[in-house]
Amino acid sequence: MTGLSVALALSVTCVFSALAADPKPDAVVKNKNIEARVLLDDTIRADPVLAADCLAEARKWLDKSAAEAAATRKTDPVLFRDGGWEFERNYRVDSVVAGRYVSLIRSDYTDTHGAHPNSDIDTILWDKTEGKRISIRRFFNETADNGPTMKAMMKTVIASLRIEKKKRDVADANGDDWVNNLKPGLLKIGAVTFAPSTEIGKSAGLSFHYPPYAVGPYVQGAYGAFVPWETLKPYLSPEGLRIFGGKRPKSDEDAQ
Repeated sequence: MTGLSVALALSVTCVFSALAADPKPDAVVKNKNIEARVLLDDTIRADPVLAADCLAEARKWLDKSAAEAAATRKTDPVLFRDGGWEFERNYRVDSVVAGRYVSLIRSDYTDTHGAHPNSDIDTILWDKTEGKRISIRRFFNETADNGPTMKAMMKTVIASLRIEKKKRDVADANGDDWVNNLKPGLLKIGAVTFAPSTEIGKSAGLSFHYPPYAVGPYVQGAYGAFVPWETLKPYLSPEGLRIFGGKRPKSDEDAQ
């Protein structure tokens, strides 16, 4: 076999390997207006109740996206001259605490043929015992907007984000404009997950996830912030004291 033949054979093999490695979507919408798919990770698929919950939400997102694409084609068909829109939503487990509390990260990719594709990040906290979504409220003695817990949390979030901005040499790392997007309230401080811990079954604190535009211009990309559990300790409920402990693994810190 000639060198060229070998190269072609390897190239074809690599292409087919890449195609074979493509994960099979768990839900799909495909027509002239849009190609959208949803992917669950293996851990979610292994939990029928959690998988059903994610897919129920995802199918509503697919239906809404498809309807928006169809309506836009009617009013502004030029936006589809290069083909239909492309959407993708991924659900993955980020951590499991006390064998019960599951943190999921939901990431969206959308390409509507604008100046650039867009992405979004949100999170889900799931109680395996109760089989439902929860908030972090039960882990604190109080979580009132502008209350002591949320103010302490927000102060540490901002400090963490400023450190991250300085690492990226962002000129306005100490500015106030991006800070104004955050408020000391459960629904306004950012999407949250339980950070993994060096102590098995525990969480080292709270991780916050911010998509592009949330705390800076698009060019800066996504951001993460971390609040160690020691900062939260004065505000924790008995259940919070039970599940928090240990330190944040360096691998999780590097992934921020």
